[in-house]
Amino acid sequence: MTPQRDRPPFTADERTQLLGWLGMQRSIIHWKCEGLSDADAHRPVLPASPLMTMAGLVSHLRWTEQCWFEVLFLGGPATGPQFVGEEDADMMVEGVPLAQLLDEYARQCAVSDEIVAAHSLDEVGRHPDFRSAAGNLRWMMLHMIEETARHAGHADAIRELLDGSTGYY
Repeated sequence: MTPQRDRPPFTADERTQLLGWLGMQRSIIHWKCEGLSDADAHRPVLPASPLMTMAGLVSHLRWTEQCWFEVLFLGGPATGPQFVGEEDADMMVEGVPLAQLLDEYARQCAVSDEIVAAHSLDEVGRHPDFRSAAGNLRWMMLHMIEETARHAGHADAIRELLDGSTGYY
């Protein structure tokens, strides 16, 4: 089931607004995948970008959440396909069902939300090997809103190219 696409309240506190905007963009990703077959989810529609599929986007977003919140912010080990050295490895998902990718993304988002709930927005990242870890949690939240929204736009265009479905909110 697609998560609700609700904007945060106009007068909510900062954390609620940040989580609300990020949650809405995440839900748009799920919505854009609704009703897609696995074949369509893995079908490239941009000739110069064969990994830019709906399935590839979902996987990329899952690993981006893990990277920013678990690795850069908490200082956890740099694990995952984005750290193997092969460009766009996090988008290489041939044969992985879309439903599985969406479930993994939803679980990763829940972990990210738990991390955000447990820390001050002013706390800075802890990973000593990555310059981006110098950002505070607020900066990382804003970056994830931007990253997810940018890819929600990609998902919108991909979906239209796949089957003509359009719509934003």
